[in-house]
Amino acid sequence: QVQVVESGGGLVQAGGSLRLSCVVSGSAFSTFAMGWYRQAPGKQREWVASISTYGGTTYADSVLGRFTISRDNTKNTVYLQMNSLKPEDTAVYHCKAARYTMTYWGSGTLVTVSS
Repeated sequence: QVQVVESGGGLVQAGGSLRLSCVVSGSAFSTFAMGWYRQAPGKQREWVASISTYGGTTYADSVLGRFTISRDNTKNTVYLQMNSLKPEDTAVYHCKAARYTMTYWGSGTLVTVSS
């Protein structure tokens, strides 16, 4: 059974940084394409960034240049380094693991950016 667990959220002032982690267990991590999504209060979940099995990355325009997604296949972990945080980055951040037609989601970690 695949499990996806995020960590690293918290309260930070605008302009600060946080690093989120997502650990995947129960299957071969290197075969998953990984993504970060976020959901702000009262809004729909939105895509933030993705990393492919070979390390190719893509970002939403709203975070390009501020956030960096990376993966460490030896630790079954994907990271999201978030710099220059803004109050509008406040959301629950979810990690998604995808392989073929299967997707697995974590329950999320809350990031709050104060102004």
